[in-house]
Amino acid sequence: MRILLVEDDTMIGDAMAFALRNAHYAVDWVNDGQLAITAAQTQHYDAILLDLGLPKSDGFEVLRTIRNAGNVTPVLIVSARDAVESRIAGLDLGADDYVLKPFEIGELLARIRAVIRRKSGHSNSLLENGCISLNLVTREATVEGLPVRLSAREYSLLEALLIRPGAILSRQDLEDRLYQWDKEVESNAIEFLIHGLRKKLGPQAIKNVRGLGWMVSKQN
Repeated sequence: MRILLVEDDTMIGDAMAFALRNAHYAVDWVNDGQLAITAAQTQHYDAILLDLGLPKSDGFEVLRTIRNAGNVTPVLIVSARDAVESRIAGLDLGADDYVLKPFEIGELLARIRAVIRRKSGHSNSLLENGCISLNLVTREATVEGLPVRLSAREYSLLEALLIRPGAILSRQDLEDRLYQWDKEVESNAIEFLIHGLRKKLGPQAIKNVRGLGWMVSKQN
C-alpha cells in the first residue's frame, strides 16, 4: 500500500515516514500544498495524510482541489488545530478522518487501516477469499488455516490483490502500490515476488491473465 504524506515539519515528517515504512507502507513525502496537489493528481495512493498548515496552499485548499477533481482517495487530516470549527471544515470538505497532533503512531496506523478498509468495502481487518487469509492488524497470512511467513513486499503485494479479489491488477498497478517514487524498480520485480508467493501459497493462488496482469479468485 502506498501513502502520500503531506507534512512541512521536517522532524514530524521524518518520524511519520519512518513509522509508516516500518509498517510496510510505501511513502511519498511532500512538504507543501502545491506538490501535494500534483502528487495526488498524477500518482495512485491508498491514503493521504494531510497537514493543514502548509506553505503555498494550505491543507484545506489541497483537500478542496483534489475532491473537486473527483479524487476519492481516503484523506486523513493530521493537524495540531484542535478547534471544533477546523475539524468540521475538514470533514465537510471531504476528509475521511481527523487526527490531532500529538498522536500515538499505533492509533494513526489503525485509522489508516480503517479508512482503506472502508473504501474497499471490508467490514473488518481480515482479508480472505476462502483459502487465503490476511490479517491487517497482526500481518499474519494463512493458507487453508496454516500460517505462512511472507516478506514485507510479498505481504504488500498479496494485500493489494486480496483487498479486491477477482480484480485484475497490471504490473503498473502493483508497482504503484508497492514502491515509492524514489525507488528504482527492476523490470521483473513483480514477477519475482509472484513467483515467491506461489511457492508459499500454492501454484494456483495467484492467477495470471495473459496480457493484463494478475488476480486472486473471489472464492476458492
